[in-house]
Parts: sequence; structure tokens; C-alpha cells
Amino acid sequence: MNKYEHYLERAERKENVQCTFLANEPAGARENMIKEYTHYLEKNGYNDKSIATYQRSVTRFNDWCESYGTHAETIDYKTFLQYIAYLRASQLKPRTLQTYIGNLKIYFNYLTEENYREKNDIKDLNIKGVKRHIIHDTLEFEELEDLYYSYPTNKGKLIARKRNKIIIGLLVYQGLNTRDLQLLEVEHIKLYQGKITVPGTRKSNTRDIELKPFQLMEFMEYINDVRPRILRETNKATEQLLLPIGRSYKLHNTIHKLAKELKEINNSFTDVKQIRTSVIIHWLKQNGLRKTQYLAGHKYISSTERYQQDDLESLHETINTFHPFS
Repeated sequence: MNKYEHYLERAERKENVQCTFLANEPAGARENMIKEYTHYLEKNGYNDKSIATYQRSVTRFNDWCESYGTHAETIDYKTFLQYIAYLRASQLKPRTLQTYIGNLKIYFNYLTEENYREKNDIKDLNIKGVKRHIIHDTLEFEELEDLYYSYPTNKGKLIARKRNKIIIGLLVYQGLNTRDLQLLEVEHIKLYQGKITVPGTRKSNTRDIELKPFQLMEFMEYINDVRPRILRETNKATEQLLLPIGRSYKLHNTIHKLAKELKEINNSFTDVKQIRTSVIIHWLKQNGLRKTQYLAGHKYISSTERYQQDDLESLHETINTFHPFS
């Protein structure tokens, strides 16, 4: 028995009436549901402004459900299309409509995870007329690898060049961003397991990603020789993995200088964000959506979906013929 069925059973036993969930349900159940959903959103990193927006979408949807004689816990796919037709009748722009439905996808995820629903029937639904943003100026994976292999370590300051080689490898093969690089500590490199643990943040998930065999050799040298030399030269005491040559602990200037050197290798290179974008697109082609979400550290699948570049204007469902009260 799921939570919804439990509420109904309790209501009928105590009140001996037929009840519509979130309308004539046991006292306080609707308020409790709102509190539960708010806690769910907070737990998943949404800010107060976003939570208020999602709650408005849910309230709008639940009000319609009440008038239509259904409820969020049991509404089926076809009936949900009637709700979309109801919204379309108010002349909403496709992008706005897509946003409303996206908000409800999160709500349906919550209902499913908390056992109010058996499944999220609307997770793959998209609205006709909404065009995805096309990502331009990405690099092919062969170009990314060329950035790594073509970066010379035999000129300039050796310890800085070898550190930079480590950074390029993490950008190209593990898809890290500047924030990830900054947060790495020595303990995050699992040499004997052949992987790196990328720590999570408020906006990203922790993940374990395999290191390439040649990266393992480079990390052994970096951790045992290069990094201690940087510590001695800069008089630093820290567990931070990647260190600037100088007094600062921040990698911003290091990355900025490195980007200029990568531009000399490939004139199509723009910045390290371009590398991450290109890597994620490559992962999607090789691994699919869910694994790419994990590798990229995205908290929400919608973040990963933004990088999908195939069939940009294709639709999962075309919604034109339904009216909520026909």
C-alpha cells in the first residue's frame, strides 16, 4: 500500500466518506504534504525563490485536479495531457508551458520517490514548439586529446608544467571544472583503485571517476615529487592537491595562463568551460544520459539534457487535440 492509499483508507475508516486527496482528505494532510515537498526541495539544494516557484506550479496543478475530479497521486498520462490543454488554452508561450511542466516533473519525482505514485509518467514529456539552445564551438574528442598530448612539459618551469599536465588531463578525461579542481585534495586521488573522487558541492554531486593508466603514473610523480617541491618553494602547508606557484591558493590565475597556452595549440580553443561542454557531449554519445549525469556531477537530469544536441526540434509528444472539459 502506498502513502496515498494509506491516506484514503484512514479517511474512509475515520470519516466514512469518499475523499478526494488534497481536497477532502484527513485534516492537516495537505499542509503536511506541502511541508514534505518543501523539505524535499531544500534537501536537493533549491533556494527559497525556486521553491516558491515550484510550489505555485503545484498549487495551480492541484487546484485543476480538484476541479477535474482527479489528483496528482493517481492521474494518468492521458489525463495529464488534458491539463496541458487547459494551460495551452490560456495562450501561454511554449517556453513558459515547458517551464510549468518541468516544475511538475520535479513534483512527480518527489511523489514517486516518496511512494505516493508508482512512477513518474511525465518525465519524458516535452512541449511542441520549444527549441533547445544549440551549443556552438565545441571541440571533437580528438581535439581535446590533442590539447593534452601536445602540451609540452620540457620547457619553462618544470614543476609548473607537470602540474599543468595533470590539470589538462582532469579537464579532458574526467570533465572537471575550475571549482572541482580547486576543491581537490590529495586524499581524493585513489591510486591503488585507479580512480578520483570528485567532492560534491551545493550544486554538484560527489562522484568517482576512473583515471587513465597514464594518469596514474603522472599522479604518482606529482604527489610524491612535484607537489612536495611546490610546497617547499611556496612555503605552504595544505592538503590542496593542485597548487599555484606563488603565495595564493586560488587556481584562477593558473587556469587563465594555461588557457592562453592551450589557445596556441588549437586556435579553436576558447576556455576551460568549452572543454567541459565538449566532454559532456562526448559522454552523452558514448554513455547515454544517466551515466553522463553521474560523471558530470549534475544533481538534476535536466542539467544533463541541456547538452543533448541530436534531434533538437523533435518532440516526444505532440499535444494539440485535447481539451480539459471536452
